[in-house]
Amino acid sequence: MLIVADENIPLLDEFFAGFGEIRRLPGRVIDAAAVRNADALLVRSVTPVSRELLAQSKVGFVGTCTIGTDHLDIEHFTAAGISWASAPGCNARGVVDYVLGSILALAEQQGVDPASRSYGVVGAGQVGSRLVAVLGGLGWRVRVCDPPRQAAEGGDYVSLAQILDDCDVISLHTPLDQQTRHLIDRSVLARLRTGSWLINASRGAVVDNPALLEVLRERADLQVVLDVWEGEPLVNVELAALCRLATPHIAGYSLDGKLRGTAQIYQAFCAWQQVQPAVELQALLPRQLLREISLDPATPVALALPLLCRAVYDPRRDDADFRRSLRAAPEQRRAAFDQLRKAYPLRREIDGLKVRLQAADSVLDAAVRALGCERV
Repeated sequence: MLIVADENIPLLDEFFAGFGEIRRLPGRVIDAAAVRNADALLVRSVTPVSRELLAQSKVGFVGTCTIGTDHLDIEHFTAAGISWASAPGCNARGVVDYVLGSILALAEQQGVDPASRSYGVVGAGQVGSRLVAVLGGLGWRVRVCDPPRQAAEGGDYVSLAQILDDCDVISLHTPLDQQTRHLIDRSVLARLRTGSWLINASRGAVVDNPALLEVLRERADLQVVLDVWEGEPLVNVELAALCRLATPHIAGYSLDGKLRGTAQIYQAFCAWQQVQPAVELQALLPRQLLREISLDPATPVALALPLLCRAVYDPRRDDADFRRSLRAAPEQRRAAFDQLRKAYPLRREIDGLKVRLQAADSVLDAAVRALGCERV
C-alpha cells in the first residue's frame, strides 16, 4: 500500500508505518502525479482534494487531520465510492486558547477588564461551543449565533444582527461554505459598535478582507485579530499592519491538537481497512514541561487568568514572528507563511495544566475550573 501524506502531519510512522510505504510531500505541492499510484491520501487544510486531483488515481481513502472540510470535494468522494474522514474537534481547545490569549492581550492593550465586555460567538460547533462554555464559566456575558443549529435544535441563540447590536467582542467560528463566505462584509463591518474587537480564527473568507481593510483605514477604534486570511499563504501586508494581532493560521496548532488529528484519522483508516487499531495516542504524548502552578488563595482572578493562560500560550509571540516575516518580498513572504507553520514551536493546551489551590475562594476556584485546568 502507498500512502501519500502531508509532511507536516505528526506521528505518521507511529500510526501508519505498518500499513505500507509513506510518501511525504509538502501539502501545497501534492498534485495528480503525486497521488496517481496512491491507495490513501492524508492531508491538512492547505491541500484541495478535488475530482481533478484524484481523477487518474486509485485512492480509496482520504483523511484530513483538521476540523474543516472546505478543501475536500465530498460530493465527488461519495459518487466515486472513496472513503473519507476528518478530525472534528481535534484542535478545538487550541483555538479556544488562542482566542483567550487574544482577548487578554487586547484587554491589556486597551486598559479594560475583559469581564466588562459583552461577547458574541458566531458559530457554535466544535470550537465555538467550547469557547462559549469557557467564557460562560468565567461569568462573562456571552451571546451565540448559529442559524443552522437554531433551526435544528431551538435554544437560546440570537441573530447576527443581535450580536452586532449587543456585543463589543465578536469571535468567528463558522465553517466556510456558500452561506458563510463573506458573512462579515462591508455592511456588517459598518455596524460594529465603537471600540469593538473582532477575532477571526475560522476561515479567511468568512471575512471580506478588502472590505475589512477599507474599514480599518477609516476606523482606528476597531481592534482586529486575524489568524486566517483570504489569499493564504500570501497575506495583505497593509491589512496585517492594521490588525492588533496577526498570525499565520496557527490558532489550533497546539501539539495536542495536531496529534489528536492524526489519531482520529488513524482510527478512521483502521475502520476502512477493517482492522482493530493497535496504537493508542496516550502512549505517544510527551510529558508536560510545565507540570503544575501553585496559586495563593488571595490571588485576584484578574491576575490569575493571564498568569495561567500565558504560562501555557501567548499569541503575541506568534504575532511577532509573523510580522517579521512580512518585511520580505512577496515570494519570500509566501514561503515564510508555510515555514512558520512547519517549524511551529512546541505548544500545549491550557486544560493540561495542573493548578494547586489551598483554601481558595469560590471565585478563583470557579475561574480555574472554567479554564479547564486540573485542580489539585
